[in-house]
Amino acid sequence: MEAFSDGVLAIIITIMVLEFKVPEGHDWHALFELVPKILSYIFSFVYVGIYWNNHHHLLHMVRTMNGRLMWLNLLLLFWLSLIPFTTAWMGESHFAATPTALYGIILLLAALSYWLLQRAIINQHFGDSSFVLAMGKDWKGKLSPLLYLFAALAAYVSPWISGIFFVLVALIWFLPDKRIEHILQGR
Repeated sequence: MEAFSDGVLAIIITIMVLEFKVPEGHDWHALFELVPKILSYIFSFVYVGIYWNNHHHLLHMVRTMNGRLMWLNLLLLFWLSLIPFTTAWMGESHFAATPTALYGIILLLAALSYWLLQRAIINQHFGDSSFVLAMGKDWKGKLSPLLYLFAALAAYVSPWISGIFFVLVALIWFLPDKRIEHILQGR
């Protein structure tokens, strides 16, 4: 499952970069026209990287692979696979309200899918109270969907406000989930 997920995430990043077209002109102004696309690509590249990193850590906690985990993982990958579309639309539209809101909604659905996958893995550790306690303190996982929702709604007020919410979520997840690293080191 990890190898398959890594492959899908690599394809997602590749699709995003293929959206870039060479500018018509040959000066800095021609490149300046691509700034919205570049910014949306940077957001998305960082988000896909964050998901890849944390997903990698999370899968180390799987005790037994089963159909439920595989389907939940596929649900997560489905939402992540829509990131290139929303990234391109957001960049092309110069962060118009609806594309930016949809970007936030896709990130919200990816976050909820990640949470479902995490809960299914936690359920495999029913008798391991230290693991369940450590994973239960998931303030980032509880805060992120709320911030994505705010970002989606704020898109209709100002794309800059949405951007602040997107950056905030990325900042809190930039470092891998230390709870899992501590559990793995304790083994």
